[in-house]
Amino acid sequence: MIPFNIPPYTGREDAYVLEAIHSHKICGDGAFTKKCHEWLQARTGAARAFLTTSGTHALDMAALLCRLEPGDEVILPSFTFSSTANAFVLAGATPVFVDIRPDTMNIDEKRIEDAITDRTRVICVMHYAGVACEMDAIMDIARRHGLLVVEDAAQAVMSTYKGRPLGNVGDYGCYSFHETKNYSMGEGGAILLREDDPRAEIIREKGTNRARLLRGQVDKYTWEDLGSSYLPSELNAAYLYGQLEMAEEINAARLHSWQLYRQGLAPLHEAGAIDWQTIPDGCVHNGHMFYIKARNIAQRTALIAHLRANGVQAVFHYVPLHSATAGLRFGRFHGEDKYTTAESERLLRLPMYYGLADSDVERVVDLIAAFYREARR
Repeated sequence: MIPFNIPPYTGREDAYVLEAIHSHKICGDGAFTKKCHEWLQARTGAARAFLTTSGTHALDMAALLCRLEPGDEVILPSFTFSSTANAFVLAGATPVFVDIRPDTMNIDEKRIEDAITDRTRVICVMHYAGVACEMDAIMDIARRHGLLVVEDAAQAVMSTYKGRPLGNVGDYGCYSFHETKNYSMGEGGAILLREDDPRAEIIREKGTNRARLLRGQVDKYTWEDLGSSYLPSELNAAYLYGQLEMAEEINAARLHSWQLYRQGLAPLHEAGAIDWQTIPDGCVHNGHMFYIKARNIAQRTALIAHLRANGVQAVFHYVPLHSATAGLRFGRFHGEDKYTTAESERLLRLPMYYGLADSDVERVVDLIAAFYREARR
């Protein structure tokens, strides 16, 4: 069996986790958390970076930092994970979904401005597959209308847009370090702040000024604001740091596998049998995923079954949020759903992980080619 994903592992994690255990500081914000914060800030240029217990909680923190109130609206794509919308619903806002671009599966920047009302407060973008949204246009819209921009960059660690690291283009950026991501701490994430905001560490520390107490800036700590317990265990941070130290190597390996898929499937793409991922000029991606698009949902279902029968796990992705039970209850779709549903029903993700063997990529390619040869008969 070629699995869809294997969590990344470098070999350094064991020693670092053991070091954290022996430090007798395992509850969070210890030495390894600090190292991860420093790496993230140095890599992205963010004013501040904080590890969180998940990418979901990074989004929750971003929503709180946006100071949303009931009745406010947030514009976002429907083709994304539930956490992207949940964060804003929990803050009291209404998600307003707009259509995506079929080439990147990202929010269509040309559909955003028409969805803005006097209640709009935030534009939330999601960089699908680690490929950047059209951020210059989106930031221009946001500044002209006085809106904040939150980047759901869960899949985009190490990706850039015109030389700028994703997650530090908008006002707030959110990463995920889930086991399915390029760099993992099991469950975890991070929030990046383009400009420092003292509220961030207060929100992250259950709404208290405990961080200032630990720095000796106050003699007791108190409840100051909304917040929750967003600090991950130091054990998780130690596991993650073993991968951040090897980020370039992991990134290169994934891009190598991505390129092998690209080369192997090129004949099918050129023949019009499949569509595939587009990487716009100015975007540097991180090999987070390799996906293809079948003709329709029936062909995709058949291809998934063909691969599974031959020992390969391939999966489809999001069901558009605006058609989900909670999406119908909490949000609304603005404009025409020209691409969101139709393109999501064609998309198929192929196995992609650090350590994926070249021979396994070649096997997947051969099986897909065999499927389409049979389909032509």
